[in-house]
Amino acid sequence: MRKLLLAMMSATVMSGAAHAATVYPLDRATVLAGSPFDFKVEFSKVVKPEDVKVTVNGESYDAVFGKAADFVAEEKGTEDKVLGSALILRGVKLAKPGQYKVEVSAGDERKSVNWDVYGTSAAPKAKNIIFLLGDGLSVAHRTGARIMSKGMTEGKANGRLAMDDIPPVAFIGTSSTSAIATDSANTMSAYMTGHKSAVNALGVYADRTPASLDDPKVETIGEALRRTGKKSLGIVTTSELEDATPAALVSHTRKRGDKAEIVGMMYDVKPDVLLGGGSAYFLAKSVPGSKRKDDKDYIALFKDAGYAVATDKTELASAAGSNQDKLLGLFHTGNLDVTLDREFLKKGTVDKFPNQPGLVDMTKVALDKLAKNPEGFFLVVEGASIDKMSHPLDWDRALIETIEFDKAVAVAREFQAKNPDTLIVVTGDHTHGVSIIGTVDDEKPGTEMRDKVGTYAAAGFPNYEDKDGDGYPDRVDVSRRLFMAANNGPDHYETFRPKLDGPFVPAIQNEKKEYVANEAYKDVPGAVFVQGNIPKDEDSGVHAVDDIVLQAVGPGAEGFRGYMEQSDVYRVLADTFALGSEKI
Repeated sequence: MRKLLLAMMSATVMSGAAHAATVYPLDRATVLAGSPFDFKVEFSKVVKPEDVKVTVNGESYDAVFGKAADFVAEEKGTEDKVLGSALILRGVKLAKPGQYKVEVSAGDERKSVNWDVYGTSAAPKAKNIIFLLGDGLSVAHRTGARIMSKGMTEGKANGRLAMDDIPPVAFIGTSSTSAIATDSANTMSAYMTGHKSAVNALGVYADRTPASLDDPKVETIGEALRRTGKKSLGIVTTSELEDATPAALVSHTRKRGDKAEIVGMMYDVKPDVLLGGGSAYFLAKSVPGSKRKDDKDYIALFKDAGYAVATDKTELASAAGSNQDKLLGLFHTGNLDVTLDREFLKKGTVDKFPNQPGLVDMTKVALDKLAKNPEGFFLVVEGASIDKMSHPLDWDRALIETIEFDKAVAVAREFQAKNPDTLIVVTGDHTHGVSIIGTVDDEKPGTEMRDKVGTYAAAGFPNYEDKDGDGYPDRVDVSRRLFMAANNGPDHYETFRPKLDGPFVPAIQNEKKEYVANEAYKDVPGAVFVQGNIPKDEDSGVHAVDDIVLQAVGPGAEGFRGYMEQSDVYRVLADTFALGSEKI
């Protein structure tokens, strides 16, 4: 009986906790001193305003924040369902660093959270920061890129990647506020705001309301730079500019798919250099290829704001030589074609967009433009398609993308050598469940391709060559090549071969809306059916929860050490630029 009573009491406590109020920012939030954020309290039921009490370190919240919140008597969810009452206060600032305890009560509802409000160095440690992010970059990608690009003899690499000479200084946790697994939106947003959030969220705490654009905001690094000084801001990516990672520098939305709105947010902040794809969301709806639902022409708006505009490699080169400091480069309606297709196979959409620049060209131009600002700059360079090719398990394309990303790292190192007041950070936003298992050797006897996989001593070494010295293998379809495998995919046919006809499509949807193995690969000689281990509503590989490696070199790099949350990385960036110093 005693055990039963204890169990009932425990259940009651747990039930009460489940119905407690929610406070944003969440417990253990780290907040840059002077950085604006939205404060919100969500009650689990309708309460009276006179019953609500909110204190900060024992004082009434309105005295600390300097103003009172709006009271929402009945906050509604989908189908007008009443979720409870709420308090909302936009644009709160806490100028004084320290520990803050927020206590909320209304009737029998109770909630308390603790925030760490931090200041920064009084003076900047670096003039410039170059933040290079390989989307989905995992250890296997690095290893595979090195072997494919440089070769290996008798167990030793025949050369080094540019990133190999940057010290690995931290392991980074990538989990979201609502699950251990996450996506590129929340992960990059944590880097760029210092606040973790939920999957798909950018620059907000994901609240309970269905609207994606009204969630409690936190300041992005792009906004912080505009608020605190005159540094330039640049974004270079091989994805759409409004995609999750680049959007994290400027955006506030619960839904990363709000791409038309994200372009508007990008225009509000006006990064000095914007280079990538995604013109479909910049074009007015009347223009062929547009994905907007309104008549706003953001290309014209950026032009009117003093930006040079480039649409291909030739125009990018011309813009690089001009005296205009602001540059918008849009080289595809969607994501840029990957390097293997763009530079070598001429597959994908290269026939429609035949003169796309690569990550290296864009990085060089961006650095040249941004370096003209005597105040310095913050530049993000994203190798987006390491991830985009890892999702469909297209490992050859993913590794070639990693090589291209590393070449951009080399450009950053060359810049740093001439400008030692520059901090370089190289990292990823999340990992994929992929490893290099061994090799595939076409010269082994038999027709079963799985029997041609070499493991342990039978693996030998792959025979990629780089006779022209460009850092890329002359061919990916050599006779003995790397064998990579993933533990996070859908049903598919493993062909053990590079996909030279175009990017791999591992699974397609059937009449039951389930994803099944794409039978287009079934009759490839030696193909093997691989049963997936993720839900059948997933069409491609998913992200892993493994820690990310962060590398850093230059002034401020000493701030990255040991295990860190992604939100902790922002604290180091802010300290390097002294964004929270008392003089600001």
